[in-house]
Amino acid sequence: MENSVPKKSWFSRNWPWAVPLGGCLTLIVVLVILFGAMIFGVSKVFTGTVPYQEGVEMAKQDEYLQKVLGEPIEADGMMSGEISTSNGSGIVDISIPIKGPDGEATIYITGTKENDKWTYSKVDAVIKETNESVDLLWGEGEKIKENTFN
Repeated sequence: MENSVPKKSWFSRNWPWAVPLGGCLTLIVVLVILFGAMIFGVSKVFTGTVPYQEGVEMAKQDEYLQKVLGEPIEADGMMSGEISTSNGSGIVDISIPIKGPDGEATIYITGTKENDKWTYSKVDAVIKETNESVDLLWGEGEKIKENTFN
C-alpha cells in the first residue's frame, strides 16, 4: 500500500508572504486611487474659477495668439499658482499652460477681487517658441512686449 500525502495548495504553501504582500499592494493601489481623485478634484475646482475661465477665453479670442498658436486654443495641463477668496474679496496669481495646433504658450494672470468683482493687473500670454509676451488686457498697439518672466 502506498503512502500518499495530499499535496498542499499553492496558498497553503505560500500564505506567510502572499498575505502581507497582497495587503500592502492593495493598500498602495487604494492610496494611489485616492491621491489621483484628490488631484483631479482640486484641479476641477481651480479650472472652474472665474480668473481661469476668463484668462483662457481672452487667449482664445486674441487674434495674434490665434495666428501664432493656431485654432482651436485650449488649456494644456495643470494650472499652477494661487487663488484665494473670502467674503467677496481675494487674490489671484496663476499660470495656465495653453496650446494650439501650431504652438504652446502660458497665460500669467495677476489680480484682485473686491465686492465679488475681479480686476486684473496682468493677463499675459508668453509664447513658448519665441518667448514673446502678448498682453491680453490692452489694445493691439501694445500687445507684444519684452518677456520679464525668465
